Amino acid sequence: MIVKITGKLVALYDERAIIEAPPFEYETLIPEFTRRQLQSELGQTISLRTIEYLDGNPTQGRLVPRLIGFLSDVEREFFELFCSVDGVGSKKALRAMVRPVREVAAAIEEQDVKFLSGLPGIGPATAERIVAKLRRKVPKFALMVARPSEGGTGGAEQTLDVVSETFEALLSLGHGEADARRLIDGVLETSKKKFKDSAELIQAIYMNSR
Repeated sequence: MIVKITGKLVALYDERAIIEAPPFEYETLIPEFTRRQLQSELGQTISLRTIEYLDGNPTQGRLVPRLIGFLSDVEREFFELFCSVDGVGSKKALRAMVRPVREVAAAIEEQDVKFLSGLPGIGPATAERIVAKLRRKVPKFALMVARPSEGGTGGAEQTLDVVSETFEALLSLGHGEADARRLIDGVLETSKKKFKDSAELIQAIYMNSR
């Protein structure tokens, strides 16, 4: 099972990236939100977290190994969760994921069926199933914060861990989900500081709310 590829991004197309990792070049399928993040990385060394699966009809003996790539473990985790909904699967999820993970997760959490129905290949019935199955599983993904200045994926994943811990702490302190998310977003959107742990972020939240 291939779970990560590191190499030079030698070509980028609408739905796939070609990565040179001598002596091989790997074709990796990518969702639209990942493609946009890779546009400025042509010719550079990148790392993609990957999902490997067999595409085709097993009864006809035509199975082709495929890779799907993401810039972080968090995005890969969300994609696998999205694929777990009946009627979705890898191909439909690849087509549907045109918006950042945070936006899709927030729509699921808020039961925004209209937004989800607007994703390519996701109609109202599928959108309802997505909300029903995933609503309680996506809060941490809805809290993802895009920070271009961090570069790569390590900083983004570390930020998500701190934010997730802070979110759970605020819930335990009696805040509702929407209020906890609002408080966290309020600090992260106005502060350029990188918080090392949830205690530091909670302190900033309460300082900000005075």
